[in-house]
Amino acid sequence: MLRKFNPAGLPAPVAYSQGVEATSFQKIVFVSGQVGVRADGSVAEGIQDQTRTAIANMNTVLADAGMDASNIAKATIYLTDESLLGDFMAAGGGLLPTPPPATTLLFVKALASPALLVEIEAIAVK
Repeated sequence: MLRKFNPAGLPAPVAYSQGVEATSFQKIVFVSGQVGVRADGSVAEGIQDQTRTAIANMNTVLADAGMDASNIAKATIYLTDESLLGDFMAAGGGLLPTPPPATTLLFVKALASPALLVEIEAIAVK
């Protein structure tokens, strides 16, 4: 069971929960950083397609463990440039669970390949 919460006295979060409490769970799944690479090895073009592909890849990992996005307790998102944030939110906003998990967003210089713009990792609990 996940209880996502935002305590009084903290700033109102935008697209994340301040805390997530996991109780009475049977398993934890750590999802490695998922990027915008399709099953055939091709890299999706642009931040929106890469975001949708990374989230689809994450959901595939979760499904293999008998879970879905609603089981995500913590997500970490890496973007290679601040200017990508709006398009990332536009593409990924409806694909992540509501209420959202505890989330950390980082802007980094580069990911594993210069073609990659976004990487998402997650911890899921069931």
